[in-house]
Amino acid sequence: MARRNCARSKRTVLRPLMGLFFALGALSLSGCADLLPKSHSEVRSNWASFEAARATIERIVPYRTTSADLKALGIDPKVTANVVLLTYSDILLRFPLGGAMPPERLDRGLRECLEAGKACEGLSIAVRDIRRDRTGDFWLDALKFKRVVDVSGWTFNALVLVVEGRVVYVIHGGQPVVQEQETSTQPLGPLQGWGDLLPGAIR
Repeated sequence: MARRNCARSKRTVLRPLMGLFFALGALSLSGCADLLPKSHSEVRSNWASFEAARATIERIVPYRTTSADLKALGIDPKVTANVVLLTYSDILLRFPLGGAMPPERLDRGLRECLEAGKACEGLSIAVRDIRRDRTGDFWLDALKFKRVVDVSGWTFNALVLVVEGRVVYVIHGGQPVVQEQETSTQPLGPLQGWGDLLPGAIR
């Protein structure tokens, strides 16, 4: 009877250990890097790429494009979340009067907007599509010794100024290709922050 109980207890102990070994083996065979977390940050818009956004903005022609034309292009703060309506005060914060450049040297449309006062409104467009993939060694990442994050994607921004229902000024920019790598290391891994948790830790 004692032998049976002993054998049963061994099987009870070995089963979870065997399960752990099988799990570790599966991880090593499946490619552990695929199990690292990934994140995706995107501002919803009508444009799937930097080029598509730029092509739309370049269809805007100052003194010809109207507010109705902008809505047809999908640039409407009441419909699209990525378009912000700027008041005259907001525009002044971006282009303060009395700055380093004299008014006569400003772009014609920008100058007319500043002179129009509250009759001028702005549309600020900001779109991004950024992916963050942790691509380093699985075990170094999981145990917090070293974390490598690849950041990729694109960003786009534009400003459109409208006076009395007609575009007078448009400018755009952004970063067509975002390609960065962030690396952080902790020599003590999971023990790195334990000192702060100990009673009477040195500050």
